[in-house]
Amino acid sequence: MFFTLKGLGLHMTDFSMAEKMILVQYAIKKYENEAILLEKLKSILSEKDIQRNIDTLIGTQKVRRIGPEILQNNESHTELPDLPDNMKSVIEQL
Repeated sequence: MFFTLKGLGLHMTDFSMAEKMILVQYAIKKYENEAILLEKLKSILSEKDIQRNIDTLIGTQKVRRIGPEILQNNESHTELPDLPDNMKSVIEQL
């Protein structure tokens, strides 16, 4: 099962585990609302991958939950990782 991102030809299998986590972190920075975040990322990652990465980021305290629907990068605890060049256009297209 492959998902493409608006004609960029990127498939969810094109991303490593680390890249998926970075992608989710930058998507959280762009869209803090979890429902919107899931909707935007569904075109790139499977829902299972999205949820797994959110859970991992919360468990490692890189992301925190603010209320029932809002996610926020915990930038006071950890910095966002550098965004690889091959992912910049993906984030811009979200």
